[in-house]
Amino acid sequence: MQDEESGPVLAEELLVPGETCWRVERADRYAVFVDAADYFAALKGAVLRAERRVLFIGWDFDPRIRLDPRRTGRRSRDRLDQVLADAVRGNPELEIGVLQWDLGMFVALARGLAPIVLLNRRTPDRLTMTVDTHHPVGGAHHQKIVVIDDCLAFAGGIDVTADRWDTPEHRDRHRHRRRPRTHQDRGPWHDVTSLVSGPAAQAIGDLARERWESGTGRALEPVTDAQLCWPPEVEPFLTDVDIAISRTRPEHGGKSLVHEIELLWLAAVAAARRTVYIESQYFANRRIAEAIADRLREDDGPEVVVVNPQSAWGWLETKAMDTARAKLLALVQDADVHGRFRIYFPVTAGRRPIYVHAKVLVVDDRLLRIGSANLNNRSMGLDTECDLSIEAPAGDPRREELAAAVTSLRDRLLGEHLDVPPEAVAAEVARCGGSLLQAVERLRRPQGRSLAPVVPPELSPLDRVLADTELLDAERTPNRWRRVRRSARATRRR
Repeated sequence: MQDEESGPVLAEELLVPGETCWRVERADRYAVFVDAADYFAALKGAVLRAERRVLFIGWDFDPRIRLDPRRTGRRSRDRLDQVLADAVRGNPELEIGVLQWDLGMFVALARGLAPIVLLNRRTPDRLTMTVDTHHPVGGAHHQKIVVIDDCLAFAGGIDVTADRWDTPEHRDRHRHRRRPRTHQDRGPWHDVTSLVSGPAAQAIGDLARERWESGTGRALEPVTDAQLCWPPEVEPFLTDVDIAISRTRPEHGGKSLVHEIELLWLAAVAAARRTVYIESQYFANRRIAEAIADRLREDDGPEVVVVNPQSAWGWLETKAMDTARAKLLALVQDADVHGRFRIYFPVTAGRRPIYVHAKVLVVDDRLLRIGSANLNNRSMGLDTECDLSIEAPAGDPRREELAAAVTSLRDRLLGEHLDVPPEAVAAEVARCGGSLLQAVERLRRPQGRSLAPVVPPELSPLDRVLADTELLDAERTPNRWRRVRRSARATRRR
């Protein structure tokens, strides 16, 4: 793609409506779920308490999963399909809609799940399951959103489907971490999502209803009379905080390209002063890798710590994403003349690799982003995505509180991977003079639960062609990095 010199100018704030985000709205309460066990349990309670409407907008959906297997009781009543059926049968005013990406059904069929069009015939009235076919060729609806009564919204990286449930302990084996049909253990899984209430939830409700109308042709009115519906068992991470909603929406069906998520990534990398912490399923976006490389060459650029899975999941993803990662890591490591870049994957106590599906970005003590978008090209311009961010900008009267929250979440995530309390991460960073990279190196261990370095494989000639041509994951957005970087330099000098 050519450079587009009319790209955004970086402001004092990173979260700018119309550029790096769609809207900024206040959340009465905001919470973060690390790994799916607590998320699924909270989701179950929220669905059963819903008054008027529940909308699931997902890449994948499996009604056979158990939502809260740690609780005692009949297993069948804990299955997602039964929970949804109980919710509508128990409340004659409630409607539930499930909108799934159409090609995601191929994944479901491979798992032995009947097509949603057949499942829909077996569900009670007011429970609708349907697929969304409105996307470009090769594109995916990748958002992971659940909206309850337009007053509560879950959004992030966790699909309501099989192979996601796990706890932060990430045991080598867990009796509840099994596939619905085969009961096969499918390995430890790390993921992150978020929850908001208030105007921020209403805004995500607008997005979900827009997706529902686009996918089904049926418009839904907003829910305006629901009571405050925050789950009583969920402790808010922050209250009365501004939440930015950033999107990717491909050019399709008369709608123009929206790539707010990519612009936020570029602005965040450009603005970073000390640290960039990334959790992502992939490291396969050349533009962002080049932006990181540019910052690593600077004498006073930031440290960059990336947590990835050891390898991608599935043959095609391995060919598309692992080959791109190997190529881009060579580019980044060549630029890392000051030794400020590391990439790791987490392992269990028995050194079993933990699959990283989270999509998290933490920049300094300033920005926290949690969403559905991967660090690859398709998430920036081909798939539909939704990310939520909070910022602690200079001059904000709550700057210290928000900054402490941003770094505490980063330390919680690293503490989980390194098998130490978050306070131990914070203390080690302080002992290392603020160096996150040095702290990780001092805390990680060669045995037991920890982080291990990612070692890219040697690429075959075919792999090099795939990586060089980006045949399986092409760029689809205008390149605005140079303009963002120039603007960021001017801002950092102020």
